[in-house]
Amino acid sequence: MGAPRKYPDELRERAIRLVLDARAEPGTSAKGACQRIGSQLGISPETLRVWVSRAEVDAGTRPGVPSEVAERLAQLERENRELRRANEILKSASGFLRGGARPPAPVVLDYIDRHKERFGVEPICAVLRDAGVQIAPSTYYASKKRAPSRRAVTDAETIKEIERVHGENYGVYGVRKVYAQLGREGGVDGRHVARCTVARLMRQAGLRGVSRLRAPRTTVRAKGPDSRPDLVKRRFTASAPHRLWVADITYVRTFSGWVYAAFVLDVFSRRVVGWQLSRNLYKELAIDALNMAIWTRRRAGADLVKLVHHSDRGSQYVSVKYTEALGEVEAVASVGSAGDSYDNAMAEAFNSLFKAELIRNRGPWTGQSDLELAVAEYLDWYNHRRLHGEIGLVPPAEYEAAWAADQTDSHDARQPAGA
Repeated sequence: MGAPRKYPDELRERAIRLVLDARAEPGTSAKGACQRIGSQLGISPETLRVWVSRAEVDAGTRPGVPSEVAERLAQLERENRELRRANEILKSASGFLRGGARPPAPVVLDYIDRHKERFGVEPICAVLRDAGVQIAPSTYYASKKRAPSRRAVTDAETIKEIERVHGENYGVYGVRKVYAQLGREGGVDGRHVARCTVARLMRQAGLRGVSRLRAPRTTVRAKGPDSRPDLVKRRFTASAPHRLWVADITYVRTFSGWVYAAFVLDVFSRRVVGWQLSRNLYKELAIDALNMAIWTRRRAGADLVKLVHHSDRGSQYVSVKYTEALGEVEAVASVGSAGDSYDNAMAEAFNSLFKAELIRNRGPWTGQSDLELAVAEYLDWYNHRRLHGEIGLVPPAEYEAAWAADQTDSHDARQPAGA
């Protein structure tokens, strides 16, 4: 059996007293006294030197922090570390603690599993118990030995699909659209997933939809009178495609300067039919977006003679060239009142959505080149795969296709038999 590491208190006190007495003898140095007494008592001279120095500090004959103060400081530091750790645990667990009700055991066990390397199982359980969540370390360890429950297995499968849907859609979908997309895909492995389950698992996985914040506009009002009327009167509805378009311009900050973006939307389906980016806020920016919209619709065989084009009173939209471009397709121009964003609310709403889902979500941006590629990819997703709540949680392209199919069926139904 090895020698005990801790010296008895009586031996330590006697050794200190002997060193102090030996050091008082003429011609004896402190080092020599420690070596001599240490060899006699079987104590390391360095250990003895430390004991003597600490005793002198405690007695006030040597500068330094007394033992009682040092111990108290060490105790306070330990308590401070424990409090910081407890605060970090409570902060990281706030997702399921803020509700007030006791969270389900699987949620608590999953939390411990994800944070045990950082905080430790026992400290986490102690803090959660103080917060009103009764969980013992033995409960956690027992759960690791049990086979996963059926719910745990299905939750793992569902979370994987939820994360896929969320990631494939720019990470902007909230509960409503993730639930709708899973429903469109037939659920998870053919199993229907309830909306409350989607909400619970998204909360557990830390997933949420993007938040839209308003941003300032860059509308420069045209000089001179404008006699064009407001034909929309804030009624942003259309009975069919190519009946009402709205247009607006927004801007994006990049490392190389401002980039301006012009968009044209079809109100019927919320589809972006034309767009353009530029480093300058020139009049051709809006015209290029309009020309793309006209080309896109005409290529699909659309008739634009009943089209109403609505915008604000910005100089880009009241220019002669823009008016001529509308006149070539016999479209009617409509403008909102000056300084009132509600008169072009749908276009403003798209700008806000565009910035929330792409610009802030995927930025920052180097310049126009990388932004232009990202906008092209985003609008392809927006038009063909993004679910829009205003049109029944379907993509705009699908909504238009369903309308066209319904028109064809109605036309066939009106044809006389044998015609």
